[in-house]
Amino acid sequence: MNQNLAFADYAVFIIYFIVVSTYGYVIYRKREKNEHDAKAYFLAEGTLTWWAIGASLIASNISAEQFIGMSGEGFFLGIAVAAYEWIAAIALIIVAVWFIPVYLKNKIYTMPQFLKTRYNESTALIMAVFWLFLYVFVNLTSILYLGAIAINGLAGGGYLHAIMIGLSVFALLISLGGMKVVAYTDVIQVAVLIIGGLVTTYIALTTVGMYFGVGENAIEGFKVLMREAPEHFKMIIPKPTAESSQLDINKYLTFPGVMAYLAGIWIVNLNYWGCNQYITQRALGADLQTARTGILFAGILKLFMPLIVMLPGIAAYVLYSKGYLPQLVGGKDGAYSAVLTFLPTGLKGLSVAALTAAIVASLAGKINSISTIYTLDIHKKYIQKEATDRQQVNIGRIAVFGAMLLAVIFTWEDLLGIGGVGGFTYIQKYTGFISPGIFAMFFLGMFWKRTTGTAALVGVISGFVLSVLFNEFAPGLFGNETFLYTAYSNGHGGYEIPFLICMGLSFFFTMFLMIVVSFAGPKVNPKAFELDTEMFKIKPQTTVLIVVTLLIIFALYAKFW
Repeated sequence: MNQNLAFADYAVFIIYFIVVSTYGYVIYRKREKNEHDAKAYFLAEGTLTWWAIGASLIASNISAEQFIGMSGEGFFLGIAVAAYEWIAAIALIIVAVWFIPVYLKNKIYTMPQFLKTRYNESTALIMAVFWLFLYVFVNLTSILYLGAIAINGLAGGGYLHAIMIGLSVFALLISLGGMKVVAYTDVIQVAVLIIGGLVTTYIALTTVGMYFGVGENAIEGFKVLMREAPEHFKMIIPKPTAESSQLDINKYLTFPGVMAYLAGIWIVNLNYWGCNQYITQRALGADLQTARTGILFAGILKLFMPLIVMLPGIAAYVLYSKGYLPQLVGGKDGAYSAVLTFLPTGLKGLSVAALTAAIVASLAGKINSISTIYTLDIHKKYIQKEATDRQQVNIGRIAVFGAMLLAVIFTWEDLLGIGGVGGFTYIQKYTGFISPGIFAMFFLGMFWKRTTGTAALVGVISGFVLSVLFNEFAPGLFGNETFLYTAYSNGHGGYEIPFLICMGLSFFFTMFLMIVVSFAGPKVNPKAFELDTEMFKIKPQTTVLIVVTLLIIFALYAKFW
């Protein structure tokens, strides 16, 4: 169980680096004739296939916070955390069928552009600035920091800053070529991510089988997990009672059983997959059928992600609880790294490559979105209105470099304190407060013609204020038990409402306020989108993908409910 990487591990990693870099360069050379076409650079307009869109969506989504954070939640909660992945598959169906047609019909290329087209310039500018700050100082920094910490630990320590720079440079090399290079290199990245992740899961299960005397057999190892930790294979966390331990209460606070499905988990997923420049950008340059197929392909891939990012955490829990994992340090977030120590030479390098692929793909995708929002929604509109396509591409590349430089500066000595709360928690904390308001603004803006620009501003502000109220102050102001919620002891002298329930409450009241404000305006807002039933019709092959996805989800919930 050597925790350091051997020569063969470095060799595997270097081969991965060379393959991705070479492929990225080939793709870049192919688009050289369009090198200074702004839409080609930012959106890869008309050049992405459905499989490239789907693979890029997954590669951009799965990063260090999933590998490390979700494995940690698998260690702590068990299979219940897989709901984030499986509900995401349903959210992707909703986005493919109802959201993407609205974007494409109205020629929407960025999320701030949506807000300007549907509401007003002020709303678009406010949110563009906000998204830039969020992407740079929350997402980029946490992905870079958590990724560097994880790889540094696997490499034996002492290389944190060198790894940080290496990840940044790798992401820059990919992103400077534009969205087409990002998306097509993501195809390799997601292949490495899935293969490396499955190898780790296989080794984890065979290791469990070996220690529990059933042989080095992955199937038998999985049966051992179900036998030794049956509570880790229940999708629904039971509601605490007066006799519940603090551990059980903490689990419910993290994922509040059935209420999670009636409240925030839908907002998390629909906002992330449908109203997020970082994600939707991959589909906004394609035709409707290609975009739909790519999104649904990503949804099918999401169904299998718990095998990679959650199951190793459960294996770590069973091994640790029986004293077979003394190398686990740092609590639940150390679960994935501890499992990797069982991998033989060479395969450990493949798993590090998978982790690196996840980190680099997310970094590259994020800075490409930062570049797109800054160039198209701020620089061209307010700073250099007559900028040519060539100038826009150059500005975009400068923005890519600037965003990555800021991320390195703020993570170099962890100025933002990401390590204190953990990268996964850091992201959830600072994005979860605004998700209800943003999603309400987008949802009503798409599908209710009466929604006004004033209501949109009210929605963003009230969504944030209500999230803070329910998360931080409601138990103290209104008591621990009301008809809206129940607050539970957090083990630190205070009481909390489960975070996902807070999101649901914030969304409900934000929608209510936006609807009331909109009734003060005209029955049909002049900026409302024109919708027709033809936009939402789906082809037979699309129906097949949707039915297959839903059947798999039904089977999974029937098995593990």
